[in-house]
Amino acid sequence: MEIIKTHLEGLFVIQPTVFEDSRGYFFESYNETQFQQAGISDKFIQDNQSKSQKGVLRGLHFQNPPFAQGKLVRVITGSVLDVALDIRANSPTYGQHFTIELTDQNKTMLWVPPGFAHGFATLKNDTIFSYKCTNLYNKESEGCILWNDSNLNIDWKIDAPTLSKKDQIGTPFQNFNSLF
Repeated sequence: MEIIKTHLEGLFVIQPTVFEDSRGYFFESYNETQFQQAGISDKFIQDNQSKSQKGVLRGLHFQNPPFAQGKLVRVITGSVLDVALDIRANSPTYGQHFTIELTDQNKTMLWVPPGFAHGFATLKNDTIFSYKCTNLYNKESEGCILWNDSNLNIDWKIDAPTLSKKDQIGTPFQNFNSLF
């Protein structure tokens, strides 16, 4: 397993070592010791899974403290463009984002620490997305930043996404007050 730093402090790309043969494949999707050696010591306490059709966009979601969540995300089937946005007010990369394509083929994962808003756009039908979370979901603590805010300049790689009502009315970034 290779854990790769990104330009955003605390955000890591995880590339597992995959063993493939005629029977299929095997890989370790989490190893506490290797994560701790990379500086990721958070404990996972909730797993979530979603299924989406091509063109669905979910995000940019976060939970405020004390219910902030770190997320280890990956695609089980299909493909997404995954986006993490730094919303830590005192961070030198506040307002900057990182994008990566996560697929069932590349088996790449992304560690999104607390203090980031997260979202993804599905690039294939019947995409199954998995999240390991470091805190329980708390509806009163959830927030959503407007996915297409021109100040963020995120290229989602889709023209007319299917959105939830929550995602349609996210907070514009210039009106966002970070609690991180």
